[in-house]
Amino acid sequence: MSDHVILLHGLWMRGFALSMLHRRLMEAGFRVHRFDYLSVAATQQRILDRLQARMAALAGEADAVHLVGHSLGGLLALRACLDGTPPPGRIVCLGSPLKGSAAARGFAAWGRGGEVLLGHNRELLEQGFERWDGPREVGVIAGRLPLGLGAMLGHFAGEHDGTVAVEETRLAGVTAHRVVEANHTGLLFSQEVARLVAEFLRHGRFPPAAA
Repeated sequence: MSDHVILLHGLWMRGFALSMLHRRLMEAGFRVHRFDYLSVAATQQRILDRLQARMAALAGEADAVHLVGHSLGGLLALRACLDGTPPPGRIVCLGSPLKGSAAARGFAAWGRGGEVLLGHNRELLEQGFERWDGPREVGVIAGRLPLGLGAMLGHFAGEHDGTVAVEETRLAGVTAHRVVEANHTGLLFSQEVARLVAEFLRHGRFPPAAA
């Protein structure tokens, strides 16, 4: 038996974007799986049904089934673990607008074209959650390198990663939160982020920040 990790990509991405993080978590000793889904075309319920089925299938051969989601993937990871009784495991959200995304609301303001770009997960992206009351420990890693398309669409207050504001990632009820020097996409390629993810999945905490 061992710990398994399911990786979830974000909006407008596919599973190959997770390749570097996948490799680093494998090197850290986890059995890693990429969950590919149609972030715009698929309904949220269809995505959640598939993800919950995948978690259940792995549960029989794992001590824990962890979820690591980037951006929209982190929102879907939380949503999938609110219903039923998920197997043991932790969640790490990377640059996920857990309190709702100003950039997504900016897209929606374009009218029908913007709504189509956001797809069936528009409401989840725009509104997020009020707090986390689910059964799993959740760690959140946010970036503060302000490079990205969202900077032109969202009116960010304070630090942001170019797509998501740090404040949008600070959800009441999560276990741990860390801010790193990376932009939104760069979170997937950062060696520091991979190290922090592995630490939280093992121990339910991030190591002390360097001075």
